[in-house]
Amino acid sequence: MTFLFLTDVPVDIDRDHARLRAIEELSNPAYADARPSLLQQVATWLGEKFSELINSLSGVPGGPLGLLLIVALLIVLIVVVRMRVGKVGRAAQAARHVFGGRRRSADEYRKAAEQAAARGQFADAVRERFRAIVRGLEERALLDARSGRTADEAAAEAGALLPNLATDLAAGARQFDDVHYGGRPGSEAAYRALTDLDDRVRRERPVLVGA
Repeated sequence: MTFLFLTDVPVDIDRDHARLRAIEELSNPAYADARPSLLQQVATWLGEKFSELINSLSGVPGGPLGLLLIVALLIVLIVVVRMRVGKVGRAAQAARHVFGGRRRSADEYRKAAEQAAARGQFADAVRERFRAIVRGLEERALLDARSGRTADEAAAEAGALLPNLATDLAAGARQFDDVHYGGRPGSEAAYRALTDLDDRVRRERPVLVGA
C-alpha cells in the first residue's frame, strides 16, 4: 500500500497568485504596527545627516567646537569691518565732524552758544562755541574751509599756527567730542572755558609754520 505525503505533492504557484499572497500577508495589521511612522522616518533621516555632518568636521582642530569658534570669530571680524568701512562706520565718523548741515558764520555760532547757555543747555552751548572757534579760524584764513574736518583735526591744524594755544585747543576738541559724540551733558565750566578760549584765539597772532 502506497501512502502519499503532502511533502511529495509538487507545489506550483504562478506569479499572480504569489503576488496576491504577498499583498495579503503584508496587509496583516501586525506588519503595519511594526512599520515606523513617517515622522519617525524623517527623524531618522535627519539624525543620519547630522551625524554625517559632525563626522565630516572631525578634521577641524577642536572638532565641532573649534569650528563654532572659528565661525564666531569670522562673524565678529565681519561686524568690525562693517562698522569701520560700512554705513555704520561712515555714520559714526560723520557724527564726529565739527560742522553738519548749513555752515554759518562765527558770530552766528557764538549767538547760538549764548542762547543755549542761557537756557541751561550746556551741551549745545559747548558744541556751538567750539564751532565758533573753528569757523572764526576759517574766516581768518588760518584754516581752509572744508567739510569733514573733525574736532581733533581742527585743533591740531590750528595748534600748529597758534602754538601758545595748542594745548587749550586740544582740550576744547575733547570737550566737543564728549558732548557731540560721547553724549555727555556738558557743563557751565566747560562752556566758560571755551568762551575764554574763543576770545584768546581771536586775539592771538599766528606764527609761520617752520619759522
